[in-house]
Amino acid sequence: MPVKIRLQRHGKKGKPYYWIVAADARAKRDGKYLEKLGAYNPNTNPATIELNIDGAVQWLQNGAQPTDTAKAILSYKGAMLKNHLAGGVRKGALTEEQAEAKFNAWVEEKASKVEAKKDGLSKAEAEAKAKALEAEKAANEARIAAAAPVEEEVEETPETVVEGDPSEEVEALEAAKEEE
Repeated sequence: MPVKIRLQRHGKKGKPYYWIVAADARAKRDGKYLEKLGAYNPNTNPATIELNIDGAVQWLQNGAQPTDTAKAILSYKGAMLKNHLAGGVRKGALTEEQAEAKFNAWVEEKASKVEAKKDGLSKAEAEAKAKALEAEKAANEARIAAAAPVEEEVEETPETVVEGDPSEEVEALEAAKEEE
């Protein structure tokens, strides 16, 4: 029974969500599977991947073949590296402690890269919001400036211009607007 590590599609139309599963190669894409290894959500940026690394390594050591996309995901999360290091331990090239230290160092480095990407995305989003706010302010000022000449014509009439107290000017302008 040839086993594949592949993606099983879930979610609604236009919003895919995948399970990472170990399944018989003859089973349907969304059909029967042997074990669920994790989940993959490509709708977020960066994509959200939850993976049981030890379970994936166990299936790889038992001869399961990952599909291209599943292999990329396993590689991204470090399952392929852990399988490679386990092969080195079996051959005697590494000790278990050395392999675990190398894997943990790689995981920490990968986590820092992902955090840097998230920070960059949030910074870019904040800059885009600031630009949009500035554009909106400019558009509002232009709209107010376009409406201002109408008010100037009302102010030019000698009846509405009142010298002295600014509150009286406001009342005079409101009265002129009501007359129109």
